[in-house]
Amino acid sequence: MMKDFDYIIIGGGCAGLTLAYELEYHDKLKNKTLAIIEKRDDYKRDKTWSYWKTVPHKFDDCVKKRWKDYTINFKGNVEYKNCKETPYESIDSGLFYKKILNKINKNPNIQFFKDISEVNTENAILFNSLPNLKNKDSNLWQHFQGVEIETEKDFFDDQIMNLMDFDCDQKKSVHFFYTLPYSKKSALIETTWLSKMEDDSEKNYDKQITDYIENTLKLKKYKINYKEVGAIPLFYPKFKNDKTTINIGTAGGMTRLSTGYTFLNIQEQAEYITQNIDKITQTRAFDIKSKYKFLDNVFLKVLADKPEIMPNIFFKMFKSKSKTVINFLSNKSNIFEDLSIILKMPKWTFIKAVFK
Repeated sequence: MMKDFDYIIIGGGCAGLTLAYELEYHDKLKNKTLAIIEKRDDYKRDKTWSYWKTVPHKFDDCVKKRWKDYTINFKGNVEYKNCKETPYESIDSGLFYKKILNKINKNPNIQFFKDISEVNTENAILFNSLPNLKNKDSNLWQHFQGVEIETEKDFFDDQIMNLMDFDCDQKKSVHFFYTLPYSKKSALIETTWLSKMEDDSEKNYDKQITDYIENTLKLKKYKINYKEVGAIPLFYPKFKNDKTTINIGTAGGMTRLSTGYTFLNIQEQAEYITQNIDKITQTRAFDIKSKYKFLDNVFLKVLADKPEIMPNIFFKMFKSKSKTVINFLSNKSNIFEDLSIILKMPKWTFIKAVFK
């Protein structure tokens, strides 16, 4: 016989577990039951979530490293930037999973199931975190692979991270490398593409990373301790909300399409849902402001049509004040900061994209 629950979370990834944690943290499950539908057998480190810390969150103890300085590379030029007010942070997903599971597993009102067919959904409020990817083939993606490497001797400056290095083969797409030095002897190095994933040669990630480490960084002796791979949809893979289903995480539009940043948006969405849980089906959905959706849509049209100009556009964007560009990319900018970024863009190219 299928079990009845008050709430059902479909997908126990970052968004699903964050919501479960928030509900438990705020004692919303004392007299309510929650089912989490998740296919994995166990949780282990499988992702790295990074962002500028523009808002507080509950996972400071899961931060692997934070940086107050960063660089952008393009055509041999390096832009050095400071982010002291909003440091760049990297969350270890293994620590994140462990913290949440330690908390929610103490509550017998929370249970995990492998399949939605094991629970009765008729009288429950559903929170869905599984994206709708039916129309994925003609859309842009941010796809990547990262490896955490360890060196024998001190090699990295662990006080500064490299956000984007565009001095690499673009293959008619947008391609950059990303280096997070966790210590003087270890770093996460990632190859990242913004493309429609139609060119299979973009996916020979191992070769790209090896070439970058050995030929660009000039590092010969190292070992790989960890590897991650993924693809973030740069489109809104949302199911339509109905009276009993609320989409969360990427499925709920929490990914900023111009950047792929999602983690802090998930935190804010989970807090909002928890605060309004008693009337959540009558409450407006939490969403990223429409101005960012509009601007990102235009930005991605230009990226799809003219990928060759995008590295220079990113580089110019980061010539703005660091606080301005960070606020803009983190959904926290005011109108003056928006204008500062917009005026850095090639105006005629973007105007044409608006009306395309």
